[in-house]
Amino acid sequence: MNSGSETSEGTSHLSPRERADHGRAARKNAPRSSHAGFTAVPGRPDPVEVIEAQSAARVPELVPIRYGRMTESPFRFYRGAAAIMAGDLAATPRSGLTAQLCGDAHLMNFRLLASPERHLVFDINDFDETLPGPWEWDVKRLATSLVIAGRENGYTETERADIVRTAVRSYRAHMRTYAGMSNLDVWYDRADEEELRAMTAPQLGRRGRGRLTRTMAKARTRDNIKAFDKLTRIGGGERRFAPDPPLIVPLDDLPSDAGRDRMGRELRDLVDRYGRSLSTDRRHLLHEYRVADIARKVVGVGSVGTRCWILLLLGKDDEDPLILQAKEADRSVLAEHVGPSAYDNQGQRVVAGQRLMQAVGDIFLGWDRVLGLDDRRRDFYVRQLHDWKGIVEPQNMVPRGMRVFGDLCGATLARAHARSGDRIAIAAYLGAGDSFDRALAEFAERYADRNEADHRALTDAVEAGRVRAEAA
Repeated sequence: MNSGSETSEGTSHLSPRERADHGRAARKNAPRSSHAGFTAVPGRPDPVEVIEAQSAARVPELVPIRYGRMTESPFRFYRGAAAIMAGDLAATPRSGLTAQLCGDAHLMNFRLLASPERHLVFDINDFDETLPGPWEWDVKRLATSLVIAGRENGYTETERADIVRTAVRSYRAHMRTYAGMSNLDVWYDRADEEELRAMTAPQLGRRGRGRLTRTMAKARTRDNIKAFDKLTRIGGGERRFAPDPPLIVPLDDLPSDAGRDRMGRELRDLVDRYGRSLSTDRRHLLHEYRVADIARKVVGVGSVGTRCWILLLLGKDDEDPLILQAKEADRSVLAEHVGPSAYDNQGQRVVAGQRLMQAVGDIFLGWDRVLGLDDRRRDFYVRQLHDWKGIVEPQNMVPRGMRVFGDLCGATLARAHARSGDRIAIAAYLGAGDSFDRALAEFAERYADRNEADHRALTDAVEAGRVRAEAA
């Protein structure tokens, strides 16, 4: 098993001036203005075929739910279309500078999270597609998500362009700040609750500040206790997951007795095995719990159909819960375009990327490999199901609120990239002007058009009976 970093040293041991020169020289290969364009390449794969290819490896009875969620709106389609966009981005200009990518950096994957010290922080949340690659791809996916969400909210094109330019300017400005910081200062930087208030207060009105306060308060309630109360019940004198098919199906309710029993043993053993990927102190804490119940859960939009299990663990008594989520980790959608992961286990790929990009992390984040109901071994990563997660719903945002949110996302993405990429070279490439900002505002509008066409292709496929969609 590979235990090293996927990112190369690159230019990190050159002098700051040499690294800056390297970044400015990259403009010759990919002028900043060249990022404005997007035209689908000849022979571009049918978007529905791309989605169907992913679905072929997923739980068959859950695939219609994925299609149902993706047909609801262009934005929901976009959330499940990372593979389609990865193929499109592969044909766009590249600076040649790389960083660890989120791989799916749309705005819904930025949220409030809990630090191990029990402080609220703002960070990236989803790393299923993480892999080293062109830093521009994450910025473009974020920018496009802002345009798509803005269109659904009825924002004007001028308002959408302002939101995107603000987010990209924030990325550029913060990358320049990180370029001047020491390595340790970059690593220790994070956006905690007080910094969030300080960053947003000048831009938000009274109602916006009140909404932020309520979102922070709500985030603190989204923890193991809240999930415990919502997802479980007492049955036969024991605490169990409450069935809510097809979204939550207890293991005992799944078909195939032999495979189900073996799967139960595998998942119970998972708690011991995956603990080896944790530090010794956290492994000790994990072993203070026992597995009480297991269920299959449907999660997200793009992830629907992947194998996801939730495990109810109980500690000192039946009111001391820990709910873990074991989620299947498949090959990143970026791998076809940037090369395979250096890690043999795709769960480890996810965990390594998350630990590299996030300022703070879940203390129970780890990985393992599990034998499934179909006798195939699959890679998984494990984390807490809920740990103070605060989500801002874009449909509730006015243009000013989305502009502030985009500003936060741009700053957060810059910090994540600065930890793994050559922050000095990237900052030098971007420069002090707004050429890249304006280019991405144009790119995002063009790609949002493409996304709408792809969304129509899927809805047409459903209407024609080519694929089956279900609401859930």
